[in-house]
Amino acid sequence: MTTTLPMQPTQPPDIRPVQAVRLPSAGRLTLKRGAMELKGFFRTKSQFIVIFSLPAIMLMLLGAMSGSRQGLPGVTGAQILTAGMIGAGIMGTSFQNLGINITLERHDGTLKRLYGMPMPRTAYFGGKIIQVLVCMIAEVILLIAVGVLMFGINLPTTVHQWLTFTWVLLLGGMACTFLGIAIGSLPKSTRGANAVITLPFLIVQFCSGVYIPFSDVPWILQIFASIFPLKWMTQGMRSVFLPEQAVVLEPAGSWELPMVALALGLWCVVGLVLCLRTFRWTARDS
Repeated sequence: MTTTLPMQPTQPPDIRPVQAVRLPSAGRLTLKRGAMELKGFFRTKSQFIVIFSLPAIMLMLLGAMSGSRQGLPGVTGAQILTAGMIGAGIMGTSFQNLGINITLERHDGTLKRLYGMPMPRTAYFGGKIIQVLVCMIAEVILLIAVGVLMFGINLPTTVHQWLTFTWVLLLGGMACTFLGIAIGSLPKSTRGANAVITLPFLIVQFCSGVYIPFSDVPWILQIFASIFPLKWMTQGMRSVFLPEQAVVLEPAGSWELPMVALALGLWCVVGLVLCLRTFRWTARDS
């Protein structure tokens, strides 16, 4: 005789609602990306020396060999050089630094991996901008310190001078940042990055009044330099750090600050357009 056991009531499965994972905000990811970019920059010794330290070293060496400007009491070649090197330092930490780094990251697959991650695209560019801003400010402070301690340049003494210094720094840095992102798409390999990016930067420096007064540059090279933002950045910085009588060294006989603002503003727009049209997440042969 078979005994049938009463069926036990089945318990419903324990189903608990799955809580959605809250992803970090775009702003938080941007800050984290910026911190990573800064660590990578300062840990790369070759990059740190060439892009960050070299302008200060060149200023100390070339400034020590400069003398007073004849016919302009109180104006020395070292003061003119300091103002020019500040402009070159801004371009070096933005245009040169970004162009080379983005080329390397594209060709080693870093950009391709970042593109496939669930990270806002703005976080990558925001991290680059944070790195550029911090390095640019540190570079300018270092160059100003060298100029003050070694060559007797005067810090701005009026609100107008400080405002001029601020907008030249920001507009110039923004324009060169956009151009650095754009030119990072030009080299076809990592081996050609330094030649494609650094060589034009050096040529523009010698034509833009970085190492000598802009009025001493041949007129055909003055016209060439006026096309690019570095000439206008150095001119704006000279208006801030040089005595007023140094304005006679400008070909126009004035600092032309409205023209400086217009030229740098136009380069910000041009650089942004070039970024949007040329930036790629993968190398050409991918």
